[in-house]
Amino acid sequence: MKLNKLFPKANPVDINSLMSDSRLAQDHSLFFCLKGMKHDGHQHIAQAVENGAIAIVHSDDLATYLPFVDYIKVENVHDELNRCAALFYGQPSEKLKIFGVTGTNGKTTVAKIIKSIYTAHANTGYIGTIGLEYNQIQSKPDYTTPEVIALHETLDRMVKAKVKALAIELSSQGMEQHRVDALILNTAIFTNLTHDHLDYHGTMENYYQAKKHIFDLLRPEGVALINVDDPYGVRLIGELTCKKKTYAIDAVADYQAINLQYHGDHTTFDLVHQGTITNVTSSLLGRFNVHNALAAIACCHMNGMPMQAIIDRLATIPQVSGRLEHVKAGQPFKVIVDYAHTPDGFEKVFAYAIAITPKKNKIIAVFGSAGLRDTKKRPILGALADKYCDNIILTEDDSRNEDPAQIAQHIAAGITSNRTLIILDRTDAIRQAIELANTDDTVLLLGKGHEDFIIRNHGKEPWPGDVAVCESLIRQSTGEKELVYED
Repeated sequence: MKLNKLFPKANPVDINSLMSDSRLAQDHSLFFCLKGMKHDGHQHIAQAVENGAIAIVHSDDLATYLPFVDYIKVENVHDELNRCAALFYGQPSEKLKIFGVTGTNGKTTVAKIIKSIYTAHANTGYIGTIGLEYNQIQSKPDYTTPEVIALHETLDRMVKAKVKALAIELSSQGMEQHRVDALILNTAIFTNLTHDHLDYHGTMENYYQAKKHIFDLLRPEGVALINVDDPYGVRLIGELTCKKKTYAIDAVADYQAINLQYHGDHTTFDLVHQGTITNVTSSLLGRFNVHNALAAIACCHMNGMPMQAIIDRLATIPQVSGRLEHVKAGQPFKVIVDYAHTPDGFEKVFAYAIAITPKKNKIIAVFGSAGLRDTKKRPILGALADKYCDNIILTEDDSRNEDPAQIAQHIAAGITSNRTLIILDRTDAIRQAIELANTDDTVLLLGKGHEDFIIRNHGKEPWPGDVAVCESLIRQSTGEKELVYED
């Protein structure tokens, strides 16, 4: 693309790619001087030019202007990056039906359910915590919400692959960092807002305002879909001026679930919508997954899919990896792996565990907390585990360059019982939980979910994942052939 197609007053030089990371070699690229929390692109212009940039978009005055390089000064580099990325890749957001999902908990599950259901209606992709998925393509993400250039490049590939719709998770950080400003949403879904990411946002009000940005991305005819069992959802209903629809269990809503029944391998409820009551069976488990199912049902229905087709599909959708995932390796007790890492997430998983565990049996929890992230929630997690669990094993999560033993002590500050062990090696911690478990007990492995890595001092290190480790340990304990994996 010619530079003057992006900036009319610029020279008509050929631009082959867009660049926001000066370290990446990209021939004939246009470099955007973004200002982040740690780095300022204005300081890395020379490196960008060395790596192929022939034009620079900047907002600050520069001390040096390199020869044979075009410079374009703008008010806001983030705004221009979003605008240019959309143009460079042919406005792919306008060619897709896009369903954005935000909230502290439930983003991944809601987006994945939407993809599973809506695919029967139109070819649908997914972008989020678990990865990128469309057609037969799957890849792992660097972020829940991709960076601007990567996002629009991905959308362009989807359009070319004849994808018609997209369910995408929109994190508060991604929105606050302006990664999605050029997205155009058909439906914006708000699941809930609870304690998380306060190390980044500072206050719940800041966190709320970051989440609220999702509704600025709606098309003029787009619809906000809001959980009104959540107090922040009720607040949104009063503040938003766009078209709105609601879902809930306890509150009266456009899509409401009543008569919930929990079974060993499925959940049933009655869906109330426009005066009609329809029985629904979901392969997903737990009360919070009824909320997630309602969000997906409403989104798919609002976007043209027949209700009966939605309900038929919901009964057989696959389990979302690492979300209330039952490990079944022949053991006489339950093992559940879940990504829960917030107080609200813990409370919901514990409530589910209580519902499925006989009163005479134990609930055993294995978890840690991420290093360099929201330290205030650590004792809260400990207190919740202390309230609901019979045994607690504190272990490593993504410690980064923080001492995992110190993180465990922060969690333990909220625990008053004497039923707590600290076993920092996650494999050993899971092994201890399995050894403690008796018939009909429940073991909860929390925090990592689907992840196959642990972030330590030097970055991501391979980790087989809680499910694989647990299956291997159970087979060892029962004398079956050991599964081989590398740590």
